[in-house]
Amino acid sequence: MARQMTIRFELFVADRDKSVDFYTSVLGFEVQRLEASYASLTCGYVTLGLGREAELPESGGGPGFTQERLARDHGAGVEIVLETPDLDELYERVRRSGYPLAAPMQDRPWGLRDFRVADPDGYYLRITTPE
Repeated sequence: MARQMTIRFELFVADRDKSVDFYTSVLGFEVQRLEASYASLTCGYVTLGLGREAELPESGGGPGFTQERLARDHGAGVEIVLETPDLDELYERVRRSGYPLAAPMQDRPWGLRDFRVADPDGYYLRITTPE
C-alpha cells in the first residue's frame, strides 16, 4: 500500500524578508508563520520553511548545515521541483514580476513542460507540469 505524503522543506537564507517576498510575490506562496528568525509558507501541499543562515553554527564536522558549508554554494546538487497544473498562469506571473528566469518555458523530451528560476539565495527551482 502506498503511503500518502506531502512535502515540507527548509532553506537557510541570508535575508529572510527578501526570500519571503520572492516566494509570496513571485511564486504565490502564503505566509503561515512569520518570526524574527523563521518563516513558514505554503502553496497547495508544499510547506516551505525559511531559516536565517545567521542562526546556524559557524562550522562543524557533522553532516548538518553550517554557515561555513552554505558559504560555498547554496543548494549545490539539489534541484527543487515544484509541480503545478497551472503552469502557464504561474509562468506569466513570474514574467510579469520582472524576476529573472534561469530558463524560459520549454517542452522537454521526457514529455513535460517547465521553466526554471533561482531564488534570491541561488536555490534552483524547476517549475513543471504534474506527471
